[in-house]
Amino acid sequence: MSAAVKAWDEQGGALLRLRLDRPKANIVDAEMIGALHGALEQAKQQTTWRGVLLDAEGPNFSFGASVEEHLASRCAGMLAALHALVLEMLAFPAPILVAVRGQCLGGGLEIALAAGQIFAAPDAKFGQPEMKLGVFAPAASVLLPYRVHQPAAEDLLFSGRSIGASEAEAIGLVRAVADDPAAAALAYFEQHLRGKSAASLRCALVAARAPMLRDVQARLAEVERLYLDRLMATRDANEGLDAFLAKRQPSWEHR
Repeated sequence: MSAAVKAWDEQGGALLRLRLDRPKANIVDAEMIGALHGALEQAKQQTTWRGVLLDAEGPNFSFGASVEEHLASRCAGMLAALHALVLEMLAFPAPILVAVRGQCLGGGLEIALAAGQIFAAPDAKFGQPEMKLGVFAPAASVLLPYRVHQPAAEDLLFSGRSIGASEAEAIGLVRAVADDPAAAALAYFEQHLRGKSAASLRCALVAARAPMLRDVQARLAEVERLYLDRLMATRDANEGLDAFLAKRQPSWEHR
């Protein structure tokens, strides 16, 4: 197991625990994506899971994806790996709960969206800041409208702003706000999932998510092509990424 992610089982194999483990930023880079993929692939061999709890070490869930891996020379591989992880999470045979503290941004929020129920601390902040860098968030463009209503999704995707836990709860992005979000997620698991049949849950997930999974798979392929073939051919997308890495303000030419 990569040092980027910790994985262990609890409650006699009923609950899989996953923890992003590179504080304070928990950047979603190739290593983090690969570690989550490996943990989920290994976990699928066990048939007794009734749930997964994903959280993060340190004060923040994740600052987002690696900006360096968004550069034109590297982004194709990064997007392919992240989108494969999104589909793997959506198809995982047990519900995935997420506990968020601090920042949950960009690729970090995309991973949370691919999971399911989000439990947030009062200090949690959620956002897709990619537009501020002159790019857009491919996975979030597909997933956010499934998790919140379309106008709220577009607000986050177009503005790049971050919202607090209470606003995230109001729009349906967050299930509950709690001082200890991991404890709240565990309480939900204990009350609603632990006593269920793992075999029945697997079937219920397929029944509930099959149309969504087919749509998300097709849409991820579409937005991936849009990102690589059109967006990254623009001057401003490359300028925004370069400006961020150089710690300067971007100069847009709208082309």
